[in-house]
Amino acid sequence: MVVSAPIILVMFAAGLLLGFVGAGGSGFIIAILSTVFGFPIHTALGTALAAMLFSSASGTVSHYREGNITPRTGIIVGLAGAIGAWCCSQLSVGIDETKLQWMTAGMLFLSAIVLWIRMGIVSKRSASMMEHAAITAGIGFWFRAIAIGIVCGALSGLFGIGSTPFIQIGLITLLRMPISQAAGTTMLIIIPIALAGGAGFYGSGHLDLLLLAEVLAGIMTGSYVGAKFTKRLPLVYLKTAMVVTPFIGAALLLF
Repeated sequence: MVVSAPIILVMFAAGLLLGFVGAGGSGFIIAILSTVFGFPIHTALGTALAAMLFSSASGTVSHYREGNITPRTGIIVGLAGAIGAWCCSQLSVGIDETKLQWMTAGMLFLSAIVLWIRMGIVSKRSASMMEHAAITAGIGFWFRAIAIGIVCGALSGLFGIGSTPFIQIGLITLLRMPISQAAGTTMLIIIPIALAGGAGFYGSGHLDLLLLAEVLAGIMTGSYVGAKFTKRLPLVYLKTAMVVTPFIGAALLLF
């Protein structure tokens, strides 16, 4: 099989934007692969989920070094999320391509709205690690953590989206986790979710390993360069781009 330079170049350009806003961008990747390059939506979903595994692993290492990860919570939520992702990836392959494309577009629109809500929550409240520790001491913590994991994992497995804003809102509101810890712990949670979801699509024959390599080559190099602009451009550009990016992906899928 021949490596596709156009895919790598387009993914590099997408990586510039994703690196700038600090997003995994699986929904954005799905939109490009299915609408620009014509890949079946199921293949696009499987590839995007698998690519998210590598980008999340890289981010997890960085956040761990900065002390921004709560391992116990991340592991519990992540393992629950893996169950939801694997189960729903099996359901996803049975959904009609056109319907799935519309459903994924709708979830991208919802992600943008949830991300906007998350920004409002972040600006109004800031929990402490003592509050989070108090939550984890009770039996209710297990129910909340497992519920967050299963719901967010199911969204990832079914629609191929990263569900980052959903995970972070769950950690911040239900588990009273500080914002910086929620950001880092989310990266850890996504690893088992992406692994299980990607494995589910691979097992059903909807993961092209060469395509995955091309996507990773473009996205990872583009993200590395794009991240350098995050602190160099005005904050208003960053906030706008964070919300607009999933809208662009949704628009591509719809139109």
